[in-house]
Amino acid sequence: MSAENAGANAPTAGEYIQHHLQHLQMNFSFEGVKQTNIVDFSLFNLDSVFFSLVLGVFGSYFLWSAARKATSGVPGRFQAAVEILSEMVENQAKGVIHNANSRKLISPLALTVFVWIFLMNAMDMLPVDLLPAAWHAAGPALGFKDYMRVVPTADLSTTLGLSCSVLLICLFYNIKIKGLGGWSHELVAAPFGDHWLLYPINFLMQMIEYLAKTVSHGMRLFGNMFAGELVFMLIALMGGGWALSTTGVGLAIGHVIAGTVWTLFHILVITLQAFIFMMLTLVYTGQAHDAH
Repeated sequence: MSAENAGANAPTAGEYIQHHLQHLQMNFSFEGVKQTNIVDFSLFNLDSVFFSLVLGVFGSYFLWSAARKATSGVPGRFQAAVEILSEMVENQAKGVIHNANSRKLISPLALTVFVWIFLMNAMDMLPVDLLPAAWHAAGPALGFKDYMRVVPTADLSTTLGLSCSVLLICLFYNIKIKGLGGWSHELVAAPFGDHWLLYPINFLMQMIEYLAKTVSHGMRLFGNMFAGELVFMLIALMGGGWALSTTGVGLAIGHVIAGTVWTLFHILVITLQAFIFMMLTLVYTGQAHDAH
């Protein structure tokens, strides 16, 4: 419940969802603001940045701890799990990136992407009102607005930021492998052929391809995680309806069943989405190594 509704009647279902979908937004003077345009580069979502950084540090520590404790003997469960994950990523990288020198950077990058996105996705498994309820008391006391979203990958700015980072890596390898001249020639000579009449069409198609890959890369992850977060909110509303009703036994049973089933299914979703994003990262960087 927002600060302005505190002490008043309980919010309606629409107000509840609308409040939970609002980010803690700040401008670059660190003043609380609210986004009014679809695209606004004058502000940032502080909650997404905070949880992304915290989970990134945790994921890096997780992988570093596994590497530091690795032994040549019989591995423990923790080491075995990380080794299996690392081998899986390395095998996938070998299938699409045939340059061994490039894999020295891209394979660890893909592993980091998988772990980081999995951790960010896994925040969706926390109870919907757990951290926002704690922030309801702490946020206004610290001078912040009473908004908090804890799933960074349900924020389009996060997922598009990740996909744009992949795009920059692809551009880097295009230039590194093919040279600036070779890549520039490829931009105008492919896919329809090396003829000066086709140069404008080829260049336009290349730009559309880069744009489509980058946007779809980020939108796919965002769409799935946003939908999952919204379903959890709807299930939470069933629990709220049960708590406010004296005869809502059906809502109580439905809340428990729906919450359990969706949580179990969502474990697959968060893992699959992390894997898909990682695989597309490998595929796109692999394409940057291929000449048309």
